[in-house]
Amino acid sequence: MSSGDMPQHDDAPPARTSADGRQARGPAELVLAADVARRFYLEGRSKVEIADEFALSRFKVARVLDFARESGIVRIDVRIPGQIDAELSSALRSAYGLRRVIAVRTASDSPDSQRSQIGTVAAELLTEIVEEGDVLGLAWGRTLNVVLQSLTRLPPCTTVQINGVYSQRVPSRGAVETVKRAAELSGGTAYPIYAPLILPDPDTARALRTDPGVATAFNWFDRITKAVVSIGAWSADLSTVYDALGPETRESYRALGVRAEMSTHLFDGQAREVRTDLADRVLTISTEELRRVPEVIAMATGEDKEEAIDIVLRSGLISTLVTDAAVAQRLVNRS
Repeated sequence: MSSGDMPQHDDAPPARTSADGRQARGPAELVLAADVARRFYLEGRSKVEIADEFALSRFKVARVLDFARESGIVRIDVRIPGQIDAELSSALRSAYGLRRVIAVRTASDSPDSQRSQIGTVAAELLTEIVEEGDVLGLAWGRTLNVVLQSLTRLPPCTTVQINGVYSQRVPSRGAVETVKRAAELSGGTAYPIYAPLILPDPDTARALRTDPGVATAFNWFDRITKAVVSIGAWSADLSTVYDALGPETRESYRALGVRAEMSTHLFDGQAREVRTDLADRVLTISTEELRRVPEVIAMATGEDKEEAIDIVLRSGLISTLVTDAAVAQRLVNRS
């Protein structure tokens, strides 16, 4: 028998009013609300099916479900299973006006452990958002190294190295190997840069930019659709660029107000780019070119980088951030 054939029980007696001014529901209504809510939320039954079972109209079912939520019989808790903090991700995204934020709950404060967890999640993100035909720009970083080790597939796309090779502290897999690995996964073409990131003088940098291999990679910068970069704080062990420079140069840049670095671009505490002689002797994508990239994904972790991450986010160069939940909470608190 359908709800159209059965007598409708929508004419329930008016609810009583309790001492606090709220409508007091009788036990029969409370049990009905619990039953209807269980059918709808836990068993996945439709409102029509519930109406048939309880001889109610669909409108009455909708009102009962509203009451179940308002009274606390049903409590809706939206969670993402696993290590991603969805609420914190949303709060940080709104605070900085980003396209997306992925805040990852990390099991340890160890930098290596955090990079491993952040890198694994970032690899899943790239698998999700990179599309066939994209031009993927990769700037080497320790976390990006983990990302490429964790990646198992990419759609057909072109991969471009967006800065030169770090000549110091390069691990087993460097910038060129990272770009090649991405190309192997996607089956697309790779455009690596077989040249150092930091050159001794501007003349050497200008000469290398005319090298056919380097020039070919640079010519792809304006066609990049998604770029992956890392953020460094202007301190030892927190920026590979900082570590590659001599003590006098580091301190001279600090005196100019440098507090953060991204792909050799330097920023002060007001998120303004600081122009130094370094800009004339590096092989890297420019900030102007980065601003034209539709999607720039930054990865950074560790509370020591909180200020640097805040600065680079305020620069307007980043659209997506992958970071740990502790840093995400601190950034939300300071925004």
